[in-house]
Amino acid sequence: MLSPKLGYKECSYNLLKTAMHRVKSMNMKYLGLAVFVLFHHWALGQKKVAITIDDVPNTRQFEKDAYQSILLTKLDSLDIPIAIFINEGLLYKTDSVLKNNALLDQWAQRDYVTLGNHSYHHYRYSTVGIDSFEKDIEKGEWITLPLAKKYGKSLNYFRFPYNDLGQDSIQHQEVKAFLKTKKYTIAPFTIESSDWMYNAVYVHYMAMDQNEKANKVGEDYIRKTLAYFDFYEALAEEDYHRPINHIYLCHDNALNAAYLPQLIGELKERGYECIGLESALRDSVYSQKDQYFKKWGVSWMYRWQGSQAERRAHMKKEPSTEALQAAFETIQKESKL
Repeated sequence: MLSPKLGYKECSYNLLKTAMHRVKSMNMKYLGLAVFVLFHHWALGQKKVAITIDDVPNTRQFEKDAYQSILLTKLDSLDIPIAIFINEGLLYKTDSVLKNNALLDQWAQRDYVTLGNHSYHHYRYSTVGIDSFEKDIEKGEWITLPLAKKYGKSLNYFRFPYNDLGQDSIQHQEVKAFLKTKKYTIAPFTIESSDWMYNAVYVHYMAMDQNEKANKVGEDYIRKTLAYFDFYEALAEEDYHRPINHIYLCHDNALNAAYLPQLIGELKERGYECIGLESALRDSVYSQKDQYFKKWGVSWMYRWQGSQAERRAHMKKEPSTEALQAAFETIQKESKL
């Protein structure tokens, strides 16, 4: 396995240069070496991403859509692996508990779906503390764990609500120790694009029958997310001198039901291969220590950096979401009037 900091381009280029020099002598042994190095160089240069979806199942949207999951139906046609992070408390957010449980069963039975725990109540860990949070993690597997066993799957991954790992290093250490006893792997992410906020604005316009405005929000979601991919690819090149296996975080919502297939299509056009979460985590970057001990849900690309000054400098260069933020805040204020 490559070191996180190893520059694959430099290594592959030197090997390729040597092999091609030897090929000039028509020695078939070195021709084979050249072919191998070319393949190795191509394979390491491939852009890869795991798609992960939080807050499954969205039972309120399920009810609005006449008890069908539009997102799940569309994912069925994409033929890519997906990891989902389940909030079992969502099963009781509407009166249709039996239908909601059947919906979760539908997600679980898909062969392309990896199951993950996202807690029961979606608490902020830094707010409720370790005792309450441990109980909420365990409560969040009461239904999911039997479902995993039913379909011959495991429940190996936990993702923190809000990606809040605790307000300080003590809280971080406490919860990591607990998760280790439960044999959970913390599910990181490298890229997210505030899809939850886009969704709030998108749903608002759809409810107002302002479809043109809603479509513009969806199109901007695609553009901005691709810009975030470009940004974090550049950051990976700066920090590791190579592409890394990225993990994209989004949510089970109306926006992604409408636009996630398009986003995945755009990523494939840009040369991305969609891989499973387990495969993504084999990249050596994920073996690095988390050096960020605050509660805010920043990308793991920042958590691996050594100083807050370094993080801040890069965060300032992120694609701007000021227009989205302004629209979201306006809608929030209007809803309170």
